Amino acid sequence: MDHFLIFILIILAASILQTSTGFGFSIMATPFLLLLYQPQEAIQINIILSLVISASLIVRIRRDIDITLLKRFTLGSIAGVPLGLLILLSVDIGTFTLGISILLLALTALLVFNFKVKATGSRDYMVGGISGLLTTSIGMPGPPLLLYFTGTDAEKGKIRATTLAFYLFIYFVSLLTQIIFAGTNNRIWTASLYAIPVVFLGLLLGQLLFNKLNQRIFRVITYILLSGTGLYLLVDSLIKL
Repeated sequence: MDHFLIFILIILAASILQTSTGFGFSIMATPFLLLLYQPQEAIQINIILSLVISASLIVRIRRDIDITLLKRFTLGSIAGVPLGLLILLSVDIGTFTLGISILLLALTALLVFNFKVKATGSRDYMVGGISGLLTTSIGMPGPPLLLYFTGTDAEKGKIRATTLAFYLFIYFVSLLTQIIFAGTNNRIWTASLYAIPVVFLGLLLGQLLFNKLNQRIFRVITYILLSGTGLYLLVDSLIKL
C-alpha cells in the first residue's frame, strides 16, 4: 500500500508540474520512479504515461506544429534510438543511476544559469539524435530539447506543439523498440493503467494552479526537486558502486 501511494504521489506531482511549469513529465517522473522500480520498468511506465499526455495535449495545438523542425528532430532521433537501446541493455543499475543523477544536476545548473544556444539546421538533427538516445535509454527526451529551446527566439506556441508532436513519435518508437528487444511485463502495464486517471487529474490541477500562482514559484520548486533528486541518486549510486 505504501509503495502504491508513493507511486500515485509521484505521478500526480509530475503531472502538475508538467502543466504549471512546462517541463516535461518524464524529467520529473523518471528519477522518482527509479526509487520504486527496476530501470526497465520505470522507463516503460514513464514512456507509456508520457505518450498518453502528448496525445491528449497535441489535439488542441496541432496547427502550430513546425513541420520542417519536426522532420529534422524525427530523422535525427532514428540514429539515436538503437544506441539508447544498447545502453539500456548493457549498463548495470549503479552506473545507470549515476548517469541520470549527473544529467539532472547538469540540467538544473544550465537552466539556473540561463544557458543559451543558437538554433541551426545541423543542430536540429543533433538534438533529435540525442533526444532519441535518451528516450530509449532512460525515457527522457526532454533535457536536450529544453536546453536547446532556452536560447531560441522561436515562437513559444510553435515550440510547444512541435515538441509534443516529436514526443508522440519518439515515445512510440522507443516503447515499441523496448518491448521487442528488452521485453515488458504485467506490472508495467498495470501500474500505467492505474496512473492514467491520476495523470489527467494532475494536468487539471496544474492548469488551475498555473492560473492562480506565480510561475516563478513553480520554477524554483522544479529546480529544487531536480537538484535534490539528482543529489540523492548520485549519493545512492556511488554507495552501491
